[in-house]
Amino acid sequence: MSASAAYIAPDHFLVDELFSEEQKIVRGSIRDWVTRKVKPVIEDHYERAKFPDYLIREMGELGIFGPFIPVEYGGSGLDYISYGLIMQELERGDSGVRSMASVQTSLVMYPIHAFGSEEQRRKYLPKLATGEMIGCFGLTEPNHGSDPGSMVTRFKDMGDHYLLNGAKMWITNSTVADVAVVWAKDEQNVVRGLIVEKGMPGFTAPETHGKWSLRASVTGELVFDNVKVPKENMLPNVKGLKGPLSCLNSARYGIAWGVIGAAMDCYDSALRYALERQQFGKPIAAFQLQQKKLAEALTEITKAQLLAWRLGVLKNEGKVTAAQISMAKRNNVEIALDIARNMRQVLGAMGITNDFPMMRHMMNLESVITYEGTHDVHLLITGNELTGIPAFK
Repeated sequence: MSASAAYIAPDHFLVDELFSEEQKIVRGSIRDWVTRKVKPVIEDHYERAKFPDYLIREMGELGIFGPFIPVEYGGSGLDYISYGLIMQELERGDSGVRSMASVQTSLVMYPIHAFGSEEQRRKYLPKLATGEMIGCFGLTEPNHGSDPGSMVTRFKDMGDHYLLNGAKMWITNSTVADVAVVWAKDEQNVVRGLIVEKGMPGFTAPETHGKWSLRASVTGELVFDNVKVPKENMLPNVKGLKGPLSCLNSARYGIAWGVIGAAMDCYDSALRYALERQQFGKPIAAFQLQQKKLAEALTEITKAQLLAWRLGVLKNEGKVTAAQISMAKRNNVEIALDIARNMRQVLGAMGITNDFPMMRHMMNLESVITYEGTHDVHLLITGNELTGIPAFK
């Protein structure tokens, strides 16, 4: 199937009628760009384990980075449903492309805007918005993932600067990042955010190799060996885990939308194939079990669309909770992964080739179901809401 073939998103419950004209224009522009620029090249980049970095400046020009950041800081000043739709269309192309934009937006630009000084906002946000600068986010450590409060990365106050030591792992954009928003403990064991710049002596970012998932995404470590960080690089307006967890909530919100795009891509590809592929003298779409797979996929996509839309309304109104975001992230990633697997089966052996996107989406989603909070931890967050008892502590 040609990557340029007309794409028709499944919209069984007329969800489009819930979106404003501006939101649909934003979605349409990103959908068109993904179809023209990402879909034709992504399989090759995935196979070579290389991110298409030449697209970064175009992403900046399209307003993909920091769309909800105010215009005065280089953002587009859009609402959160528009942000969600951007993430959806990017992940229809590839989870790695969406991850890059998600990190840049929710894990780097968001904390600088929300917790940074005015000088930090003016210095970093406009360049991050255009893609002139690339950012990454340092929270997860080699021995501390779901329990970030046990982090061992620390910094000391040396009078005219901070001295940072430690390491972070599974960091998207690590090797190409110009700035890293790093969360570390001070001498009173309080978690604080520091902006660490590429080139600071003692700061290295080795790449992680051997991935079967997110191959078209840059992943690596952040290593700090007596890194001198200027005092003006501390995020002044937040203390404790509230800082990094609020960033993760923003990223998880984007994921809840993004994975719908991956599910849509798998569904669209499988439906087209089922209508064209002939067996026993008729298209395989005529067989009951193939219709069952397609009907169930459309049903789950529709439910995920409505869940994401309602989440976006709540976020726009300032009513959304972390637990609601966790539920949507968990549900939507799970249905996307199931759809990728089932749509692969519709194609039989052809589904394992890179002529079709299912296997790539499936492998990517195995990472998405783990990062930004594991599938199990998000379930326990909902359990905590129901019972008042935190089972993850």
